[in-house]
Amino acid sequence: MIQGLLDLASAFGLSTSAGLNAYIPMLTVALLAKFTHLIDLGEPWDALTNWWVIALLGLLLILEEVADKIPVVDTINDVVQTLVRPTAGAVLFAATTQSSINMHPVLAFACGIILSGTVHVAKSGSRPAIAAASGGLATPVVSTVEDLVVVVVSFLSIIFPYLVVAWLLLLCAAIFLAIRWRHNRRAKRLGQMG
Repeated sequence: MIQGLLDLASAFGLSTSAGLNAYIPMLTVALLAKFTHLIDLGEPWDALTNWWVIALLGLLLILEEVADKIPVVDTINDVVQTLVRPTAGAVLFAATTQSSINMHPVLAFACGIILSGTVHVAKSGSRPAIAAASGGLATPVVSTVEDLVVVVVSFLSIIFPYLVVAWLLLLCAAIFLAIRWRHNRRAKRLGQMG
């Protein structure tokens, strides 16, 4: 039960981080599965530990890093990544929940697509505005910060998945408080009008 919850937290963290950069969490999972016992990938997901797959992920990561730091090219890259990031999120969610939860693959894929796709849409929607507001100067800075977040979340999701659970609880509490605050503010405004 506890291991299933931790694997679910890992899947959530890895899938959401794939929405910012598909290759960092994929490469993290592949390398940690190949060289440690921190993550166990069953069939067919153990294909990620193949040297050819690892090399391909490394090459794609380098291309992503270059493209994501250049204004305008980053927007084109985000369009291309519209298929890649949700797919990576789906693979990561399915691979990390298979052994302990035994979640149906279609459900796991759907969860991964929704999580990474939501983050991807938020990222690709905000990037042009950030580039326009800064004349393109903020693009490499924002990209680097996103990459650092993805690295940290990817490792924490595997090594300390209970931190992802705590983060999720804090996020839910913050959303609840924001909705409540907005509702109270609206009710107060309507009370002053009447």
